[in-house]
Amino acid sequence: MKTLETNRLILRPFRERDAEDFFAYASLPDVGPNAGWKPHESIEESRKILRGFLEEDEVWALEDKISRKVIGSLGLHADSGRSNPKSRMMGYCLSPAFWGKGLMPEAADRALRFAFEELELDLVWVTHYPFNSRSKRVIEKLGFAYEGTLRQAIRRYDGVVLDRISYSMTREEWENRAQG
Repeated sequence: MKTLETNRLILRPFRERDAEDFFAYASLPDVGPNAGWKPHESIEESRKILRGFLEEDEVWALEDKISRKVIGSLGLHADSGRSNPKSRMMGYCLSPAFWGKGLMPEAADRALRFAFEELELDLVWVTHYPFNSRSKRVIEKLGFAYEGTLRQAIRRYDGVVLDRISYSMTREEWENRAQG
């Protein structure tokens, strides 16, 4: 992943030395379950997942410019829901210490610019669970269009089956938003 910047963040590829910062937020009970994954139980688990990020090259570390710590992640993942190779699924998480400061919309907006202007994607889509109102607000701030709710669509790590609320943005919508 190409390194990108916003006013307050650096979006950069993860590094192996980020494991402690990654574990610090990925082990918290309010982070993973909101995104569908279980909280990390050990630094070794975080290292293993981080190595996957390095291999896949789809996920940015969100580095806070002030503390220089990794405080979250944002990915543009291969789209398993559509057969369009120019479509990606956005996923993100952020340390609760940084919630409510507008950092995730800032990071996601920069990632969308990269997706449409540099990767020349046709579409980016994103989902959230019904209980994740914070993610819903990020999605709405960015201007994604509601596609629908896939009822009982995904089995979370703990066996709970959840609805998945889906939104998308086309390149044309991005261009219109960027101009307006």
